[in-house]
Amino acid sequence: MAAKAGRRARSVIRTGSMHGASGSPRSSAHAAAGAMRSRAVQPGKVRTDMLSLSVATAVGLGAIIGAGIFALSGTAIALAGSEALIAFILVGIVVLLVALQLGELGSILPKSKGASYSFVYYAFGSELGFITGLLLYMCYATAISVVSLSFGAYLSSMLGLSTVFYERIFAIVLIFILALVNLRGIKKAANTDSLLVFIKIGILAIFIAFALLYAFTSGGFSPSNFASGPDRSGITPIFEASVAIFFAYSGFQAISTFTSRISGGPNAAAKAILSSVIISIVLYVLVVLGLLFLMPASRYQISADPLAGALQYVHAPSWLSYLVDIGALVATTSAALAMMLSASRILYQVSEDHLLPKILRVYNKNKDVATNGIILSAFVAVATLFAGNVYIIAAISNFGLIFSYIMASFALLHFRRIRKLGTFKVPWMPYIAIITIIALLAFMYGMPNASLVVGVIMIMVMIIVYYFLREFERKRVIRVRLFR
Repeated sequence: MAAKAGRRARSVIRTGSMHGASGSPRSSAHAAAGAMRSRAVQPGKVRTDMLSLSVATAVGLGAIIGAGIFALSGTAIALAGSEALIAFILVGIVVLLVALQLGELGSILPKSKGASYSFVYYAFGSELGFITGLLLYMCYATAISVVSLSFGAYLSSMLGLSTVFYERIFAIVLIFILALVNLRGIKKAANTDSLLVFIKIGILAIFIAFALLYAFTSGGFSPSNFASGPDRSGITPIFEASVAIFFAYSGFQAISTFTSRISGGPNAAAKAILSSVIISIVLYVLVVLGLLFLMPASRYQISADPLAGALQYVHAPSWLSYLVDIGALVATTSAALAMMLSASRILYQVSEDHLLPKILRVYNKNKDVATNGIILSAFVAVATLFAGNVYIIAAISNFGLIFSYIMASFALLHFRRIRKLGTFKVPWMPYIAIITIIALLAFMYGMPNASLVVGVIMIMVMIIVYYFLREFERKRVIRVRLFR
């Protein structure tokens, strides 16, 4: 019996890798036929609609470097003082471990569009896949709302229209503009994101350069800037800051939703994931250093715009403050664009695996976009703007993200156990996966109570919905023996 079960499990995985992430032989056959026709029409030619390694990396950076770098850098200093540098490096290491594992999983299932959902679905089946997929989708869909609201707050503040009404209006306009950009096709959306990433990294580089020049040429820097009070020193403040900034690194998983569209295949996708995380770590550390060069750690409070506060403290030129505000607008736009792309492809993949209604499988193959997924994600993001409590919205996003990372690590352990290997391999397995799971569980434990409560309620609701739908479809009950 055990041998038969093992053979069935290996058969499922082989089928999954052959069919990409669709789980449908029929759709796979159509895709294969389309590819054969394409090769027949243009023999020996390289596809021109593929994304380069640099563009894929830019999409990852676009999703990672959002409003967080303009807000959470100051929050980390407010919580842990100068030891916020340690928090950013520690969190960066954990995220890098997650990125390594997603790189290998992407090489095992290179055709999948569902990121962590697809990995969990093929490793553990439809139940955990359904829960992971919907949590991950809600993570990205609600994050679009939060990031767009940040855009609205920045823009209304710059225009002197600082009211909730104008913030929401600007956020709604941004969401629908980004939906139109995504509907034009994945390559156009990715190229647009690349341009936005170039602009915001350039603005951050100018801020960092100004901070260094101020510190080492004007004599304004003092080592006392790095002094932290007793309430901002030690392991506890570092852990609190780490939990707060963990989600500033989120977004690189977006690359896993279009691995098959990257020139160079799964290995190039893994390089793009790792590159985006490493570049983000360097940028975060340099921005925090710049903030500490400009203003003492003891003066930082939790605020939405610490960069502007630091520039005002040293009487920086007004044009630089305006430039930083523009950088925040570009950063939020870029992040929301990448998140909408990811949300739509995850939703499509869950539907393609027949876990959501057929209407969500509408897909424009020429533009490589999940049309109805983009439209629905835009409306979900707009509806979420009026949920009333942005903190709860962020809690949904945070819980779904960390849950998907944990399940992805378990999925990699599963694939290694059954010897399903990809072209990219994580070193020192299974220790890397085990360390990652422990670290992520620690972050989950440190999350605000609202995040945990909302997350648990969502999982319970999804379990009930899943088994209700199974009963409605009269699916056969599966029983297993866990112990001999």
